[in-house]
Amino acid sequence: MYVVCKEHVELAIENFVDEYEDAPDIVDLKETEFSDWDPPVKCAECEKHAEFLVV
Repeated sequence: MYVVCKEHVELAIENFVDEYEDAPDIVDLKETEFSDWDPPVKCAECEKHAEFLVV
């Protein structure tokens, strides 16, 4: 699972495919709320605001 900004979505997809050998689902964090989990505020690759969850 990767939480990233728009700039790092492609990198997260590549890392996911390399690790799991399957296509990920991309979740827009602006449009989705989680009842039991608060996603990180910052991108896993940089200091920008996290916008997408790659799972």
